[in-house]
Formats: sequence, C-alpha cells, structure tokens
Amino acid sequence: MNGVVNSVAYAGGLRIGDVAIPDISEVLKQPGRFVWIGLHEPDDEVLAEVQQEFSLHDLAVEDAARAHQRPKLERYGDSIFVVLRTAHLDPTTGGIDFGETQIFVGSNYVVSVRHGPSLPYVEVRSRCEASPDLLAKGPGFVLYSLMDFIVDQHFPLVAAFEDKLGALEDNIFRQTLTRETTERIYQLKRDLLQVKRAVAPLVDMCNRLVRADVTVIPEDARVYFRDVYDHAIRINEMVDTLRELLTTALEANLSLISVSQNEDMKRLAGWAAIIAVPTMIAGIYGMNFRFMPELEWFLGYPLAMGLMVGACGFLYYRFKRSGWL
Repeated sequence: MNGVVNSVAYAGGLRIGDVAIPDISEVLKQPGRFVWIGLHEPDDEVLAEVQQEFSLHDLAVEDAARAHQRPKLERYGDSIFVVLRTAHLDPTTGGIDFGETQIFVGSNYVVSVRHGPSLPYVEVRSRCEASPDLLAKGPGFVLYSLMDFIVDQHFPLVAAFEDKLGALEDNIFRQTLTRETTERIYQLKRDLLQVKRAVAPLVDMCNRLVRADVTVIPEDARVYFRDVYDHAIRINEMVDTLRELLTTALEANLSLISVSQNEDMKRLAGWAAIIAVPTMIAGIYGMNFRFMPELEWFLGYPLAMGLMVGACGFLYYRFKRSGWL
C-alpha cells in the first residue's frame, strides 16, 4: 500500500508478524499485543484507513497529513500525539535536511508518520526487536526509541557546526576580510536557529512524558525519557554556546573590518597631507601678482623645490613612524 513502510504486531517483546491494515482492529482485540506501523508521506486514503483502524482523532490526523507543525505533545483521550522535527546533514551538499515525524501512541499501538528527507527508522525497529525485554514494555518504549534516535541525529549536526565555526574563525583572524565571511556567519546563525526550534520544545515534552498524568506511558518506561531529556538539554546548551560564539565572531569580524577601514583612511589622510604641502607652495607661486620679490631671485626656484621636497620628506617620516603609512 502506498506510504506504508512496515506494519508489524508484537507480543511479549517478540515480533509476531506483519499485519495488513484492514486486519489491525482484529489484532488489537487480542490481549498483550500491540501494533507498530511506519508510514512515509502517506496519501489521504491510507491515513483515513489507519485512522479508522486505530480510532485516531480528526485533528491529529489533519496535522499528520498537512505536516509543517511545530514540535509538540498533545493528548487525545487515552492516546497522545507527538510531533518531532528531524535534522541531518546531507552527505553530498553538506547542507541540512529538515523533516518532520508525527507519532500516534496508544495503549496497544504506535503509528509513526515521516515527512520530508528524514532518515528511515529501520534501525530503530531492529534495535527494539533485538531487545525483547525492553520492547515488552510496549508502545511507551517504542516512543522513547524513536525520540532518542531523532534527538541523537542532532549531535553530528552540532559537531559539523563547530567545525564550520572553526573555519570561520580562521577566515576572520588569519585571512583577508570579505563580505562572504559575514554572509556565512549569518547563514550559520539561521541554521542554528532552526535547530534550536526543533530541539528546544523536547525539554518540556520529556518532562510531561515522565509525569504520571500521561497514562499511556507505563511507570517502568518513564525513566527512559530522562535520557532523551538529558540529550535535549545538552544539544540546547551546545546550540546556545555556538550562537553566542557566532555573535562574538560576527562582532569581531565587523570590528576588524572597521579597523581595516580606519587603517585605509589613515593612509589616505597621510598622503593627502603630504600632497597638500607642495600644492600650497605651488599655489602661492601660481598667483599672477606683478610684484613678487622671489620671482627675480636667482635661487628662488631651487629653494622653492627644495622646500617642497624637504617638507614632504619630513611629513612622510613622521607619518611612517606613527604607523599611518
């Protein structure tokens, strides 16, 4: 069926077998079993059929179909609806691919809906099936595994940001200042802001999942969400630190540009002052007065030229010594 990646029934932490969507309601009637369905950009027909089998809330299904939601956790009766933002590095372009995952969790089912270029969750399913003792905790542990996988994808992303920041600092302090460096800083700040928006809500979500009022999460599974909470806190702190360093780098870049411009202005001012001296002397001798004693003096011309050269040389020496030239 279009959009269905996996549809599997579990009991006692063990995989029972694949389940067709029309048969899910019958499987759910059997005690001790739960169904885990993985969807990838399903069409409206598939979502409608899944909604019917699990009795999902209309508003949650609408959010899952439209995507582009902020990270959130909502309760609908005895079930919860979780929206997560995914992010990972594109190995070919080096850019960041952002996606979205919606997760429906009930007492005997998990439905994950992926949108965008997010990584597949085959690894998560394999890891859960390799730990039947943990998988026996039910849909609560599956939700933890999915959240842990999504959050952990942000660590290599933040590490890549740190490498880019190091390269930027090298450009700022060791190479020629360019407009491109400033643009790269702004681009990194925008990317970090998107990562911040994806991770920051997870802190509050994990706090809610640990509390006893979320009955769909069993007591023995709540402790695992503290691990996701710790990871979310670490990523938030790392992102905040990088944003502060980028702000400092931007200020340093602008300061160095200002210093460079000041150095150029000092050089221009120094040469302007040197050129002003012969210009003034030549301007005086260029006045068309009839009676100018120096005009008939034999040494007048060489003395005027010597005065120009001497004054210019003295100014050049002083400016060079003071660092203006």
